[in-house]
Amino acid sequence: MHGRSQAVRLPKEFRFEGTEVRVSRVGDKVILEPMEKKPFDYAAWRARLDALGARDFLVDGMPDDPSVQPEDFGID
Repeated sequence: MHGRSQAVRLPKEFRFEGTEVRVSRVGDKVILEPMEKKPFDYAAWRARLDALGARDFLVDGMPDDPSVQPEDFGID
């Protein structure tokens, strides 16, 4: 026990890379899987936005037309 949680020590040959694991239960078995966090790929994210047309969105910034308000764009 570790505090109010049940803890398990893994032998060296069963250690995972990284610092986090996913715990799941299948029937009466408990399964541990490594959590693989890939670094955020800004370039791929930006390319995807551009492919969806974001490059052309408000190119000149917010319009100066006083009849157009930020809340019209969902901006508070």
